[in-house]
Amino acid sequence: MSATTERSAFDHRAFLARAPETPGVYRMLDAEGVILYVGKARNLKKRLASYFRGSHVAPKTAALVSRIADIQLTATHTETEALLLENHLIKQHRPRYNVLMRDDKSYPEIFLGTAHAYPRLGYHRGPHREPGRYFGPYPNAVAVRETLNLLQKVFRLRDCADPEFANRSRPCMQYQIKRCTAPCVGYVSREEYARDVRDAQLFLEGRSQQVIHALVERMEQAAEHLAFEEAAQLRDRISQLRAVSERQYVSTQGGSVDVLACVQGGGTSCVEVLTIRDGRNLGGRAYFPKNTEGLGEGEVLAAFIGQVYLERDPPRELLVSHAPFERELLEQALGEASGHSVRIQAAPRGERARWVEMARQNASLALGQRLASRGSQELRREALREALGLDAPPSRIECFDISHTLGESTVASCVVFGPEGPLKTAYRRYNIQDITPGDDYAAMEQALERRFGRAVREHGPLPEVLLIDGGVGQVARAQAVLATLGLTDALMVIGVAKGPERRPGEETLLLASSGRELDLPAHSPALHLIQQVRDEAHRFAITGHRARRARSRETSTLEAIPGVGGKRRQQLLKHFGGLQALSRAGVEDIASVPGISTALAQRIYDHFHH
Repeated sequence: MSATTERSAFDHRAFLARAPETPGVYRMLDAEGVILYVGKARNLKKRLASYFRGSHVAPKTAALVSRIADIQLTATHTETEALLLENHLIKQHRPRYNVLMRDDKSYPEIFLGTAHAYPRLGYHRGPHREPGRYFGPYPNAVAVRETLNLLQKVFRLRDCADPEFANRSRPCMQYQIKRCTAPCVGYVSREEYARDVRDAQLFLEGRSQQVIHALVERMEQAAEHLAFEEAAQLRDRISQLRAVSERQYVSTQGGSVDVLACVQGGGTSCVEVLTIRDGRNLGGRAYFPKNTEGLGEGEVLAAFIGQVYLERDPPRELLVSHAPFERELLEQALGEASGHSVRIQAAPRGERARWVEMARQNASLALGQRLASRGSQELRREALREALGLDAPPSRIECFDISHTLGESTVASCVVFGPEGPLKTAYRRYNIQDITPGDDYAAMEQALERRFGRAVREHGPLPEVLLIDGGVGQVARAQAVLATLGLTDALMVIGVAKGPERRPGEETLLLASSGRELDLPAHSPALHLIQQVRDEAHRFAITGHRARRARSRETSTLEAIPGVGGKRRQQLLKHFGGLQALSRAGVEDIASVPGISTALAQRIYDHFHH
């Protein structure tokens, strides 16, 4: 089913009237017939109707809808089938509005053939053309070759190509160094080789303990039948597998998991994948999917899992930093595609939580390095110059943000970015004092007065662009402070106001000098730079606020009363049984505590009641 081919004649109302309410996949095309977006839905009619709600859609969606000239539908029996078809079409056509991963050749894997009587075990990278099992993806080629080296030592499966295998008349060097059983010349029976293949497959699936138990049984049977040479070989295999299991062991309750964490910032998303196989950490890798503007971490992870794991043999468990969109559907689709159950667990506990946190830290580090790269910074600064109409890219950008909890321990942050990225030595925090709790305007005014008042007195550096995390009110206060200091024309003040749903990519920029609003597209490098600076100011403010709040809460409220030292504090708390009972006591009751005079008792009473 499709709409008309003329872009201007596309009538979504007529199209939706004919759309079925069944699971399926939809493809949105432009006037030239190029696929713009591929999506799946449990109910095609309802899902497609959500794109045509006028002003209630995200800017990225609105841009997509404005280019639609045709929509093609493919109905499926189940939503799982729709998910598999969607993933295939995304990889085939790589639409510009879909979240896109790198192509298949980026992911090294281990291949175990199934079509040959004596399956080959080897390194693989690229499309899956040969029938067999593909284990991975692994973080890098080193991890694959390290695992293959172990498997050849223990299970002694061939790694030669089929033509070489068919034309051999004597064993190769792999047999001589005891890394192959030489099936090419009939030194091992088909049944024995198949058993080794099965054990290697179980090991790659993370079930090494099951392999060890089976080998122990075979060793005992061989010893009972006086086959001591075979028993010794099995003993050596068991020792090697146990050594591997004991080395670099982590608690994974199943042996093999992938740990995925998504971090966003500066208009960019990073997904870090830690690969753990049979308790061995094989390392991690950072991925930067495209077209993630306006999407949350769960949506990015859902797209990543779908594109990376649906056509591979995933581990039985994925640990994730955020619950992916439609997690149950992904689990079902992964299970059907791989032939075994796959569990996606968000917010794990204990040791697993530490692995997720490690992945998150690595993702943050990789994202920070990518955003701070010289090429990225130059591109973004030039885009910002063009968007703001500046004569040159800004060499110094500052951003202020306020953080508090219901007015408690208010902290203002100031972060600085230069041509190379963050200038952390120039960061400043301001502990805000003597304001009405929760008054963000007064907090911003005080922070700006302290920062720029000192700059005027000491002739300190000034930014070309000053970002204020807030709307019209915050920008007005900033303008008032700068006017008082005579800096109105010295720098450009820009308010960064969040969109109605507070989602990245929907920010509105308020230009204080002209009073106009500037809405940059979600994919704009200039907006990405502003988001990066704003996010860093937000992080720096929250960190300072939490530290200040923790210090204030560790200090007893009695320490603020003159004349109440450590010894008297202990006497008061011991006498009344706690701070709450003391706060309800009268002056006479407090004065009855040894060492507390009537005057001091009055001060203590006033502290709690005034």
